[in-house]
Amino acid sequence: MYRAKTVDDYLAHHINYQKELDLLRSVILEFPFEENIKWGAPTYSYQGKNLIGLGAFKSYVGLWFFQGGLLLDDHKVLVNAQEGKTKALRQWRFSELPEIDPQLLRLYIQETLDNAKAGREIKAEKKPLILPEELQENLDNNPNLKSAFEKLSFGKKREYAEHIGAAKRAETRKRRMEKAFSMILEGKGLNDKYR
Repeated sequence: MYRAKTVDDYLAHHINYQKELDLLRSVILEFPFEENIKWGAPTYSYQGKNLIGLGAFKSYVGLWFFQGGLLLDDHKVLVNAQEGKTKALRQWRFSELPEIDPQLLRLYIQETLDNAKAGREIKAEKKPLILPEELQENLDNNPNLKSAFEKLSFGKKREYAEHIGAAKRAETRKRRMEKAFSMILEGKGLNDKYR
């Protein structure tokens, strides 16, 4: 999978949508955003908050409004690409250059910036941490394991809990717990090797 190091690299790589990406970028850069590459794509932030992302795909280019759920969207151009999963993220898709209306785009970008300046945001809801029996028993019976587990980030704790708890058979849950045991003691997350 291609992962750009700079915005210029990203734009040059997506030659099928070069004009669309250039136009979208030029309109975004009329505003006081910091331009970076995050998650392998151009991302625009204001005072450290990610507000807009730019991406090219097989059949469209898109803008992501990270707090798009706050936008009025009077022109009904935004879609929730992950219905039921996200309350904040909204996307605006363009298949070809004539679909991009710079004036309308500026209105949405200005509203995004105004919301950020006013401190408005939709915060992600954290799922509660539910420990499976096998993990809870091991934590209760091993103070060293419990101490190491408590030092892990919330996300790493959840990774272990979900991985162990997702197994249908007791033998599989036990085997997963045994494998996790040493990693937890070392302060490692389940998926650290992939990060």
